[in-house]
Amino acid sequence: MKINTDINILGGLPDWKILKSIWNQPIEEVMMGGRLHTFTSLKTEKSAIRFSKAISATLIKFKNPDIEALCSSFLAENDLSSDSLMLFFWNASANNDLLHYLNQEVYFHALYNGRVRIRQNEVAACLIDLREREPSLQAWSDSTLKATASKYLTLLKKFCLLEGGLVKKITHPYISDKMFIVFVYWLLATESKSNLLESEWLKYVLLEKQIFVERVMQKKYAQYFQLTYTGDRLTIEAMLNYNQIYYAIQS
Repeated sequence: MKINTDINILGGLPDWKILKSIWNQPIEEVMMGGRLHTFTSLKTEKSAIRFSKAISATLIKFKNPDIEALCSSFLAENDLSSDSLMLFFWNASANNDLLHYLNQEVYFHALYNGRVRIRQNEVAACLIDLREREPSLQAWSDSTLKATASKYLTLLKKFCLLEGGLVKKITHPYISDKMFIVFVYWLLATESKSNLLESEWLKYVLLEKQIFVERVMQKKYAQYFQLTYTGDRLTIEAMLNYNQIYYAIQS
């Protein structure tokens, strides 16, 4: 695993406005002439650069041009809506190994087992257990791991996946038909395996596997992708270019 402190940094982000501002221009240009405060609630250059690096490495880094085209259209046309944040949650998880690991071991474990709440101590316990096996975490103190656990839950709250104060409650967001199509395209661009039923990314649709299969086979999606399903194997072929998807689902 490649582990960094981006979860800690992004969990402390005061607002998402800096994501939009650095998408359009380098952070150095945003800071010129003392204009930073007009774009975001950040007041110092040091904090702006710190957040900018984490955003660039985790949120707006793209594994291929298809994912970049998908995210670009959402940010340009849909601003920072809940749909956009869901897409950037998927993208951040694909870029950040520690975020993806905690999602699998904590968030999805709770979500798919019908739990209502996630506590900071269970995230901390997961990190402490991982430290025993992961050399890059062995230099992290218990206090650092506890802080990371707290920031992880705060980050999920910023993505609208959790709510609440000290004890976070799972929001169980509904994936609309439009975002379901977007998820399928994101999955196709992210997953290298041809059989999507084997994909570790399938959980990000926030549906049980069989429910996902039943939904993806509905005829209303036929104009967006074609599929083959044999019971234990699912392959999907995209029908649109990635820079067309956002506009196609608006009609």
